[in-house]
Amino acid sequence: MTVRRRTTLVVAALALVVGGAVAGITAASGSEPTGAAGERPKLREGNPPLSLDLGVRVDREARDLREALRLYGAGSKAEAGEQFARHDSLEARIGRAVSDWPKDTLARLTELSGLHPTSAAVQLNLGIARYWTGEADAKAAWQSAAELEPDTAYAVTAGNLLHPEFARNLPLFVPVENVPRAVRALPAASQFAALERRARGGSVADQLFYGVALQRLGRQRSAQRIFAQAARLDPSNPEARVAAAVGLFDKARPVDAFSRLGPLSRRFPRAGTVRFHLGLLLLWSGQVKEARRQLELVARVEPDSRLVAVAKQYLEQLRAAGI
Repeated sequence: MTVRRRTTLVVAALALVVGGAVAGITAASGSEPTGAAGERPKLREGNPPLSLDLGVRVDREARDLREALRLYGAGSKAEAGEQFARHDSLEARIGRAVSDWPKDTLARLTELSGLHPTSAAVQLNLGIARYWTGEADAKAAWQSAAELEPDTAYAVTAGNLLHPEFARNLPLFVPVENVPRAVRALPAASQFAALERRARGGSVADQLFYGVALQRLGRQRSAQRIFAQAARLDPSNPEARVAAAVGLFDKARPVDAFSRLGPLSRRFPRAGTVRFHLGLLLLWSGQVKEARRQLELVARVEPDSRLVAVAKQYLEQLRAAGI
């Protein structure tokens, strides 16, 4: 296993740990693809991964589609298809088409692409089906998914496929404080609604919590706007400024985030959040040596920060993986 591959696995595992704020949102969303759609497929054997984003929906259809996704992931294509067939939404029709693999899947997804030309969901899954059949234009479909609906989990997954040199998904901002326990105890949909309400109150901390929730749902553009708003509200707040920089991270243009985050180490030399997130973005980009240096600096510049323990988790996992 290459160093880059080991790094990707470490980052993916720790992203679940450090994203403790509103963790239930991701667990409930169903936005992660079944199988391995989060990274470029190495083999075209078996069934292609299926990616459907259900957000924090808890309605009957969402429950049925999540069960269909589970069945499909377990290899029960026929049962998954029957579950998808209970509904006529675009997501359900995509699921039915992929569940019939390889029979007519590509033709049906191509037809859906014509009927729904602005759907990132269709383009993402069409690209995966094309890749699985060995067609050369899979990348064009993934690029369309990223461009058509950039503020969705589909765009994030498309970014994984278009830029396999980066770690999976996008780096999440990690607040110094935890989301209030009363909010964390709520079901995913209620968590999200509560965080949105609190953010409207204008508190920088609450805006950052809400921004992280948006990130966890794949809504990076919306998170970017919320983080930028927090930074305008209190430009002297290092967390808000760092969050605004992290929200700019785009695998197609990583320099946008780095150019904003790097100078903050001079503006806030004693803020551990700057060093931590600079290390996080470097790690996401595969620059392990410099990432490790930045993560080690967190304890030196702000030894009392909660982020010291989080940085140590990354460093320990990197060492354990031999990176």
